[in-house]
This record gives sequence, structure tokens and C-alpha cells, in this order.
Amino acid sequence: MREILAHFSDAPLLEAPDKTVLLAEGEKTGRVFVLAAGRLEVLRGETQIAELDEPGSLVGEMSVLLGMPHTATVRALGDVKVHVVEDGAAFFAARPELSWLVARLLARRLNAASTYLADLKRQFSGYGNHLEMVGEVLESLMHQPERGLQPGSVRDPGLDY
Repeated sequence: MREILAHFSDAPLLEAPDKTVLLAEGEKTGRVFVLAAGRLEVLRGETQIAELDEPGSLVGEMSVLLGMPHTATVRALGDVKVHVVEDGAAFFAARPELSWLVARLLARRLNAASTYLADLKRQFSGYGNHLEMVGEVLESLMHQPERGLQPGSVRDPGLDY
């Protein structure tokens, strides 16, 4: 992660107090943040899914890379210092050397999610309930061709989660 931090040393450093929301789930800002000091929490809805305290931790990149709204809220846990990039797409495009580091970061996250999924499948195999389907659903989502994702459902296209 410190390798990533080194690439953001020229980006403005923001000092944010406790509970500051850096990224809000559902918004599309184009911003990317890299943690310089402190702790961040990542939330989906009201559920905390991660705490980040390693300098060089990167947030906002998924939204930028996929061209879609942020999939989680990121906020400060205590006072933090973060490097902020307002136009993440332009930043990444101007620094192709970052692609390897970001790819490794995303691969680690995917590995963690896959390991967790395998554990869930083992725990719930043979139960004959909807939890057994989790692996099948996630596997089918991971192997779909790229397309624009739209919120809502087939039954109610206007429904926005």
C-alpha cells in the first residue's frame, strides 16, 4: 500500500475530522482518496464492511474504473489525513505505472471475497435453502460480459435500491 501512497504525494492533502464522509454510497463524484494517516470505515448501508488504517489504502477507485456511483460510504474514524484527487479517471490515465499496483490491490480484494464465498458455500452446503444459491448467483455475476448496470429489478425497473 505504501507503494500506492508514493504515487499520490503530489495530490492535495486533506485533514478531515472524525465522522467526515469522504464518499457517499450512491453518489458519483469521480474522486479518489488515499489514506496518509488515521482510520477510515467503509459502509454498505449501515453495515461496516471494512476498516482501513494502512497508509496507502485507496478508496473511490471502483467507482472511477467502472464509471458508476460509489458502492459504499467511506468516512473518517477519528481525525484523518488523506490525499484527494478530484478527477480520478484523469489521474489514473496520466499514470499508467499505477495500473499494476491497483490491479494487485483489486486482486487481493477479489481473493478475500472469493475465500469468504468458498467458506460460506462450505458452511451452507446441503442445507437446501436460499443460502446455498449465493455461490451460483455470485459466480454468474462475475462471468457476465461488461454492460451498463442499472439499478432496479426486472419486475420493477423504476425501483432504485
